[in-house]
Amino acid sequence: MSSLLSPEALQSIKRLDLRARMVVRGFLQGLHSSPFHGFSVQFSEHRRYNRGDDPKLIDWLVYAKTDKYFVKRFESETNLVGYLVIDLSKSMGFTENQSMTKFEYVTCLAAALTYLMIMQQDPVGLITFDEKVHASLPARSRRGHMGDVIARLSNLKPAGATDVPASLTQVAAMLKQHSLVMLFSDLWPSDDGEKNWQEQIAEVVSALARLRHAGHDVIVFHVLDAAEVEFPYDGPVQFTDSESGQSVSVDATGFREDYLAALAEFRDAYRDGCNQLQIDYVPLDTSMPFDTALTEYLTQRQGRF
Repeated sequence: MSSLLSPEALQSIKRLDLRARMVVRGFLQGLHSSPFHGFSVQFSEHRRYNRGDDPKLIDWLVYAKTDKYFVKRFESETNLVGYLVIDLSKSMGFTENQSMTKFEYVTCLAAALTYLMIMQQDPVGLITFDEKVHASLPARSRRGHMGDVIARLSNLKPAGATDVPASLTQVAAMLKQHSLVMLFSDLWPSDDGEKNWQEQIAEVVSALARLRHAGHDVIVFHVLDAAEVEFPYDGPVQFTDSESGQSVSVDATGFREDYLAALAEFRDAYRDGCNQLQIDYVPLDTSMPFDTALTEYLTQRQGRF
């Protein structure tokens, strides 16, 4: 199934709504033969039994199927309000020999999650940002709302610089209701001569902490191009920063080991910061099939339902 849901296979489908439907249907079909069999029941109607819950609430039919204890979720627990928060910076438009840019990959994944959540009758909203937050769509669960989200996603173009900490701080101030905030970004540090990348990551994590302290659940989808993850370059190469326009020439062969070590440190810093805040961190790259990406999401979320 993964080959049918790869970015290469889906690139031939131009309509984003059709891509999203194909991803979700293929993904749900795959659940029936995967370790997540039975998870769709849990996802829509049940949550794990927790110590302190009334044992009378245990659904024994689900236990018979899954050999795990679940209780019926109360109505107040079932209406999860989700917001897609998407980075519009120019670096998101980068790709190196992949069928989709980071931004195209993100919009397809975001559309699939919209479709999945609306199937569950969970309201979904959309917020975009670069150096500041732009116009957003409120969270709604009606079927027609998916068309509104898809239309907005289809018309977005990545351009300009970004300020993730300031934008997330603004998002935290905007959201008045307990929500699931799904952040999609490459999280590359800006070309700031006054702050190193460790300081910039600390600022992003601090902004994520504001969301958590406001009572929101957060998932960080850290999306990179496959070339940014693998660094498939040799010999002299000139790299140009897509946001600042600055260029640098390096011997890629000699630089690869240092680059990959720095990338691992970069991702680990975000992973550690998110873990401390009980934020789900999902590293992705643009070569990953979309059902794999959704499975990574469910792997992170499974223990929280």
